Amino acid sequence: MGKMLEALLHLQSIERQLSHIRGRLRTRKNAVAAQERRIEQLRADYKALYERSVQRRKDGDQLALELQGKEEQVSRLRTSLNTARTNKEYAAILTQINTLKADNSKLEEQALRILQEADTVKAEADKIHEQVQAEEKRLEEIRSTNEQEVAKLGAMMEEFSAKRGEAAGAIASHVVAVFDRIAENYDGEAMAVIEIHGNRPPHEYICGGCYMSLNAEHVNALRVRDEIRTCDNCGRILYLEPQTEQSRTP
Repeated sequence: MGKMLEALLHLQSIERQLSHIRGRLRTRKNAVAAQERRIEQLRADYKALYERSVQRRKDGDQLALELQGKEEQVSRLRTSLNTARTNKEYAAILTQINTLKADNSKLEEQALRILQEADTVKAEADKIHEQVQAEEKRLEEIRSTNEQEVAKLGAMMEEFSAKRGEAAGAIASHVVAVFDRIAENYDGEAMAVIEIHGNRPPHEYICGGCYMSLNAEHVNALRVRDEIRTCDNCGRILYLEPQTEQSRTP
């Protein structure tokens, strides 16, 4: 393997580590954002349930007031029974009383059901409120841990960025430009080894990046020249493992 490809492999090794660090940083940042979204959703759920419980409580109180008014009406009608002058008048008042009592019984059941529902919804809201408090505490823990980890990863980024700059400085700028363009597309994996399948000719040559077949021309060229050759399918920079450069012939 030529010096340029060796230098590119060294750069690839550093780039791979930088890509890994960037991924860990993204994970840390996403952990905070994900926890914040969870808390916001729980708060929204709590608000909806709390407002529903308040509204059902108001509905129940309104029915209770209506029931109280009808009970007072029944009480007045009972008083009127004592002053009824005829059996017909007495019967009419009694019918009104019985009708109101039947209606009141339905209202009482409805009001009780609504108030029970309000209590159930309020209990659900209280549970979610407890979840919010627990998740807020968890968020603080994540932030605290993240601060330490992000600082550590930031120091590692600086260290490997310096190493990358040193490694890139040993390679021609136009070659580094090609490497950087490909690395950006593949999360730092700009290079791919040529895999040689088969113990006897004709061998099959495979790109270790996309696992598509390659022409023997790439292998022949890399065995004699130190140059950039890219996969016809994925565009990664191809190279041969040192032990395979001389061990097999096309």
